[in-house]
Amino acid sequence: MKAKSDALRGTKKVSACPEDGRTGATTRMPHAERKAQILSTASDFFADYGLTAQTRRLAEECGVSQRLLYRFFPTKQDLLSEVYRKEILGAFKAVWFAELKDRSRTVEYRLMHFYKDYVRHTLTRKWLRLFMYASLSESSMAPDYISSIITQLLEVIMAETAHEKGVELPRDEAMCHEIAWTLHGAVSHYAIRRHLYQASQVLPEDQVVEMHVRMFLAGFEALMEHYA
Repeated sequence: MKAKSDALRGTKKVSACPEDGRTGATTRMPHAERKAQILSTASDFFADYGLTAQTRRLAEECGVSQRLLYRFFPTKQDLLSEVYRKEILGAFKAVWFAELKDRSRTVEYRLMHFYKDYVRHTLTRKWLRLFMYASLSESSMAPDYISSIITQLLEVIMAETAHEKGVELPRDEAMCHEIAWTLHGAVSHYAIRRHLYQASQVLPEDQVVEMHVRMFLAGFEALMEHYA
């Protein structure tokens, strides 16, 4: 982590820092640049050590005093909220919803395109570790992500698949969500196995995503008939 943090800082050491008065501290940065640097380092730091890691240690990784850290983020919760907004929420592209609703393409194409992109750009090692730590903490970050983004995603997947196949969705909203989770959960857990467990690395990502999408679509009509 130390080498990583030094590279992220990209600043040189001086005898004293006008910002916090520490001998050997980093040079003065513009406010926005320093805040961005702290946030970037914090994202890697919490992904490696968990959300309960101490801000004193984080300040050391950033090369600043803890007092200066709190000038930018008055509380640890403020910092965690910014990490959540940037790293967890920010990794989901709003354009994905529009693409999933584009009926000029087959639903198979749309689902495959979305999940390949989602695995590649969202379900990264850092994102998964942050999300897992958030899930284990008492914070609302993981539940908020599911309620604000994933629930909407599940509903779009179900509506678009049902429309193309010409079938009615179950009236039970919870049932619809769970059926969509059979696809979303399968792809998400594949990413967990690949990045966190260091398993499932033999087959190419795209091939595995295609397999899960095809299995979901192959059984969709039978499920709709069963739970109608």
